[in-house]
Amino acid sequence: MTGDARQRVPSALRQRMVTASVLVPVVVAAVIWLPSNYLALAIAGVMLLGAWEWSLLAGLSRTGARLLYLLLVCVAIGGLWWFDSPLIVLLVLGVACLWWLLQAFRMLRVRQVDRKRGFSLSQAAAGLLVLIPAWLALLTLHRQGDGGYALVLFLLVLTWVADTLAYFAGRRWGRHKLAPLISPGKTTEGAYGAMAGALLCGALLAWQLADSPGQGIALVGLCLVTAFLSILGDLRESLLKRQRGAKDSGSLLPGHGGVLDRIDSLTAAAPVFAVGILWLGGAS
Repeated sequence: MTGDARQRVPSALRQRMVTASVLVPVVVAAVIWLPSNYLALAIAGVMLLGAWEWSLLAGLSRTGARLLYLLLVCVAIGGLWWFDSPLIVLLVLGVACLWWLLQAFRMLRVRQVDRKRGFSLSQAAAGLLVLIPAWLALLTLHRQGDGGYALVLFLLVLTWVADTLAYFAGRRWGRHKLAPLISPGKTTEGAYGAMAGALLCGALLAWQLADSPGQGIALVGLCLVTAFLSILGDLRESLLKRQRGAKDSGSLLPGHGGVLDRIDSLTAAAPVFAVGILWLGGAS
């Protein structure tokens, strides 16, 4: 590694740490103190920023077309907010979980990544399936009684722990590429590290919420599945960027890239975690 490269690495790390030191307290404070309806607006704002970046990655280059895409996301979120029905919530989250399951088979079977040019309707539609259910899932978790905010915070910590342990396990023991054509830096050993972190988080969640050994095992399993989906969310966005020849989804967050680069894991993890919590009875 050259001297310039050595200087760039600490500089990038410092940028990431400074950005995180600002974002983390803001996010935690919002989750704890904002009422659910106000938090829903804040999360919708984040998802709209993500939709703005996604629209470009989907091939929408004109500002008017990108604004129209944002309007579509707004209408969808507004509709879900207006027609606040448990059946609709389960339907939307269930469709999202099924879509992510199909993506799992796709990500792990990629043999070639073709560069895309121009508008892609399938990629634009995928953005709706990624962003809108994630918004709904986070709102649904936050509405789970007095402990709703804790469920949202737990999900954030779970995805962060999985991502962090995947990084360090991959650096220390990584030998086998997980999806080399999509994200060459990710390894199978890193994924094992993420699963180990999820196991610890699951044990903590079971200790807090489980009313029986069976429910405790189910909560641990839910955390393992959620961590796996968080890895998948990262891979899905990496594939989108690679198809467009982009390194980052944007440049809004110094040291991190764009908003999508920060929430990609969460967008995949949130729907399945919310469905699991609803199935197991919410926050006890």
